[in-house]
Amino acid sequence: MTRHTASTRTALVVINGVFLMWGLMTVLNDILIPHLKTLFTLNYFQAMLVQFTFFGAYFIMSVPCGAVLARVGYRATIILGLLVAALGALLFLPAAMLASYPVFLGAFFILATGITGLQVAANPYVSLLGDEKLASSRLNLAQMFNSLGTVIGPYVIGPLILTGTTLSATALAQLPEAQQMAYRLEQARLVQGPYLGLALVMIALAIAIWLFHLPPLKTDSSTQAGSEHRLRDALRHPHVAFGVVAIFVYVGAEVSIGSFMINYISLPGIGGIDPATATRYVALYWGGAMVGRGVGWLLMKAIDPRRILAAFAVAAGLLVLTTMTTHGHVAMWSVVAIGLFNSVMFPTIFTLGIEKMGALTSRASSLMIMGIVGGAVIPPAQGFLADHIGVQPSFVLPLVCYAYIVFYGLRGSRVA
Repeated sequence: MTRHTASTRTALVVINGVFLMWGLMTVLNDILIPHLKTLFTLNYFQAMLVQFTFFGAYFIMSVPCGAVLARVGYRATIILGLLVAALGALLFLPAAMLASYPVFLGAFFILATGITGLQVAANPYVSLLGDEKLASSRLNLAQMFNSLGTVIGPYVIGPLILTGTTLSATALAQLPEAQQMAYRLEQARLVQGPYLGLALVMIALAIAIWLFHLPPLKTDSSTQAGSEHRLRDALRHPHVAFGVVAIFVYVGAEVSIGSFMINYISLPGIGGIDPATATRYVALYWGGAMVGRGVGWLLMKAIDPRRILAAFAVAAGLLVLTTMTTHGHVAMWSVVAIGLFNSVMFPTIFTLGIEKMGALTSRASSLMIMGIVGGAVIPPAQGFLADHIGVQPSFVLPLVCYAYIVFYGLRGSRVA
């Protein structure tokens, strides 16, 4: 069968579907953390091991995924990433049957490995597919679809997982051991249907991309050449090195806030609502990012992305400060509103970090994806703080993260 090369517009539509799917898969962590915390009677630090495992895979697997990208190209790497992510989703079925937290963590790692491949290939592909001056704008548009996935997840899949009446740790401990095991199995199996469906969708998407010939990039040959360079060659460029740290603190702050959202809003002094209802606010948090990316896509056609990045980081920091120092609906809505200003940060930092890197683009891209390990480090660190000084004061950690992003927007992102 002869397959024609897809147009640039068609390629962007297909790739935007990939962005949507990995956004949906990632946001489900925020739903599963409170579910698993209750199911296995975990403290905040132990519950945040979900994010440690998930985003730790980015650090461990980004360099291998970058090597795969250099060898087989963007299209094949995206297909492989989807298939590995589908395998990870399927592993949630035996994890649920065994009601085993370690097996769940293993499934998270495999799932994140596939998404790492998608991140390494799809982000630079969108950035390079067109006018270089509009790279930040184009990636913000793609990330808007990523945010759409993060909105769909809590609204559509969240209630399927956080359903029914959950027992407190005290009530569960009072049950006979056999009833405790039966309860854990029943609650664990709530994840099977959603993750099976998501695995099938990712397999279908991989087949769709295989049927298309995505447009080749002018840098495809330089990607192969980039395999001859080492990561430290890219790190010699200050805007890359500062950018890796910026990705680290941004992803750490965004993931940490999202991970605490349900437990935080459920607190009596904040929202005082049940976890199932709180999932709607998680959707609003990520929905704000979707709206903000749409606005950023338009603004960056006319305004320096560096200025927009710094301004949005200042706004996010002020909202974190508000949620730390207030209570009730003010604290609740201020933490939800942070999502609006998180919006442009990842795509803007990423495109600024790989700007003018030529043959080193694939290496710079791998380093940027390695920076996503911030999502593995900062949530457990905030969990440790929450266990010792309280949930609300622990938000000081995201506040420091946003302060660094202001620096990167104003100074650190300048190409030497």
